[in-house]
Amino acid sequence: MTSSSPAGRTALDNVRVFDGRTLSEPTTIVIDGPVLGTDDTGAQRIDAAGAFLLPGFIDAHVHINDAESPGRFTPFGVTTALDMASDPDVVASLRNTLGTTDIRSAGMAIVGPEGMHSTFLPEPAVIRTLDQAEPMVAQRHSTGSDYIKLVLEAPGEGGPDPAAAKAVVAEARARDLLVIAHAASVGAYELAIDLGVDFITHVPVGYPLPQHDIDRIAAESRVVVPTLTMMEGMAAARGVPQAFDAALANVTALHAAGVPILAGTDSNASPGVPVNPPFGESLHYELELLVRAGLSPLEALNAATALPARHFNLTDRGAITPGLRADLVLLEANPLDDITATRRIRQVWSAGIPVPH
Repeated sequence: MTSSSPAGRTALDNVRVFDGRTLSEPTTIVIDGPVLGTDDTGAQRIDAAGAFLLPGFIDAHVHINDAESPGRFTPFGVTTALDMASDPDVVASLRNTLGTTDIRSAGMAIVGPEGMHSTFLPEPAVIRTLDQAEPMVAQRHSTGSDYIKLVLEAPGEGGPDPAAAKAVVAEARARDLLVIAHAASVGAYELAIDLGVDFITHVPVGYPLPQHDIDRIAAESRVVVPTLTMMEGMAAARGVPQAFDAALANVTALHAAGVPILAGTDSNASPGVPVNPPFGESLHYELELLVRAGLSPLEALNAATALPARHFNLTDRGAITPGLRADLVLLEANPLDDITATRRIRQVWSAGIPVPH
């Protein structure tokens, strides 16, 4: 495929555009520098021959290891990745990038003193007393965290004291920061609901969520990022792969209740973590698992495009609309017919720059 220069104007002719509801008839989309435009004057033209154009995918749960990590996502069409705990110095230069995957980050997570995460995170991540909440959230805010990541455990399993966790949520609210709660057990889910966090990430494996908790999540407009790819891997690592059936059933029930479900993989390359979903590629498997859990292909696509953009306040992406970032994925086949078609990538653009594929 002929590519455009980063500063130039490109017109994609005869392309069928996904608008969050359906696919258009063949039309023309203009890439005008880093954004989508309307004026094709002087544009370099590409005949897409009826191929399918989607917004760049957003992975709503990753872990960035180094400055090279973003480039591993981009060839797979993941043009935005939401990091859920990394060294803030690593991610500081990775926001608002052009030509590779754009990163948002929680910076350093906040964890309890005895939970699993405290064994491999540094002491500044550990909250031991209520009065640490304000300076910990303030420190993350001052170093550029886009949201706060709070790692919860079931009562008695070493997570933050509930009063301290509640104070973290309050301090984040005071700074207009969203709060994402790690919750991989039924007890942790209940605590997350009680705390009033914005997002719950992961989903219990092996145990059903009580319907009254699911109803509360829906009624209180919480959002869930189930990371089914990771949960399947964890079930296998524990030697109980059949336990993953409960994780799928939990997502089915959450979706049926009207809870917004976002696509996130927990992709990482962290030593000592038992499951390392690969950057970029695993997002496609996550979409397939979401469809297995009961989402339609249409809903799965929105879970990786419009919905994470909306709920994480990424107002400049997530749709193919003039003025938004030209983050685009061109597919050979129709993903509304078969979600595995997202793997059949012809071309990716990140902020208007074609990505080698």
